[in-house]
Amino acid sequence: MRCPFCQYTDNRVLESRSAEAGQSVRRRRECLRCERRFTTYERIEYVPITVIKRDGDRESFDRFKLLRGIVRACEKTGISSVQLENLVDEIEAELQQRAVREVNSQEIGELVLQHLRHLSEVAYIRFASVYRKFQGIRDFVDTLNHLRSETSSLPVDLDQREADDASMLASS
Repeated sequence: MRCPFCQYTDNRVLESRSAEAGQSVRRRRECLRCERRFTTYERIEYVPITVIKRDGDRESFDRFKLLRGIVRACEKTGISSVQLENLVDEIEAELQQRAVREVNSQEIGELVLQHLRHLSEVAYIRFASVYRKFQGIRDFVDTLNHLRSETSSLPVDLDQREADDASMLASS
């Protein structure tokens, strides 16, 4: 680290502390030549992720846009905002760990569905209906049947209730 005053490269750290809600480290330093003090910040460098939309357009990944869509799907389900933030954090971390810096919007949608499947079936169906562009009740019934087949280890009365709900939806 170069001293901003004399450009000397040797200095010592006097104090380190967490800053920006744990997103960076603030270090107070002293130059070993001119003895002046200065502050540096150490942050994780994230390489931007580019999202390739269905129409081929490219845009930067926007965690707030993702969170907004998930919040909409989870309205009135009792899922806390902390859980939703954690879900978005997990998805963003998965994307950051990839070697490829471009990701299709479909891949992000599937990641969201994987996480929502374990969090809330209602939120899963809501998100899937928008993300997969459901055209009618048949799409809902197919998705409900798919969910039911994946949760075959649930008690029979819960499976029966889901089947009743699906048939009620189909007859509406």
